[in-house]
Amino acid sequence: MRIVSWNVNGLRACAKKGFLDVLERSKADVVGIQEMKAFESQLPDAVRSPEGWCTHFVAAERAGYSGIGLFTKAAPDRIESSLGEPRFDAEGRYQLARFGRTVVVNAYFPNGSGKDRDNSRVPYKLDFYRAVFDRVERLRRRYHVFVIGDWNTAHTGIDLARPAANRKTSGFLPEECAEMDRWLAAGWIDTFRERNPGATGHYTWWAQRSGARARNVGWRIDYVLASPGAMRRVKDAFIWPHEMGSDHCPVGVDVED
Repeated sequence: MRIVSWNVNGLRACAKKGFLDVLERSKADVVGIQEMKAFESQLPDAVRSPEGWCTHFVAAERAGYSGIGLFTKAAPDRIESSLGEPRFDAEGRYQLARFGRTVVVNAYFPNGSGKDRDNSRVPYKLDFYRAVFDRVERLRRRYHVFVIGDWNTAHTGIDLARPAANRKTSGFLPEECAEMDRWLAAGWIDTFRERNPGATGHYTWWAQRSGARARNVGWRIDYVLASPGAMRRVKDAFIWPHEMGSDHCPVGVDVED
């Protein structure tokens, strides 16, 4: 079983840059996307329901903003898209799919910057983290759980190219990193870091200016976190920086079925 996560930075735009080719090339069983930026009715038919895939989309109430989607080879036994809090559900950031004893939670964690880059959305971001945490903590007692998505936080200094310059930037604020610490302290496992401890230069997002991607001046903010039971089934964890089409690249895990 292969699970892949990708912030596509606008699914319609990504579709014009080869999204469906990447989808097939991925050889994945589950692909979660974030930052869809469209209502389902606005998607091209080939993207909304590609041959051989089941799909489920959760759009934000606001047009052209946020939104997530799942592409799965097998239909989930159950799917849900509400955290039960209108302020979160209105932004289309949460999706859960269950396949037998495996649960995949696809989440688009908020950016804390705010309109004026004043970090005004950090409290909302941290509240969203805690709401997802509370939900998946209950699930892991019965299921093998993977939480995939754009977490919008670089956990430690080796997860971004310029840590010293970004200590006051949302995405690397002490309180954001501390929230990720809390997840790991509770037993959740950063699958890529578990397989690649101490490795530097592995990023999943690059600013769209100054040739940042070509120079690999990036941030690792896209993750697959696994519950302890799920981690025992992980065979490999990967980042695919060669796959283009977005300012993020896909990440994922290979799991024993």
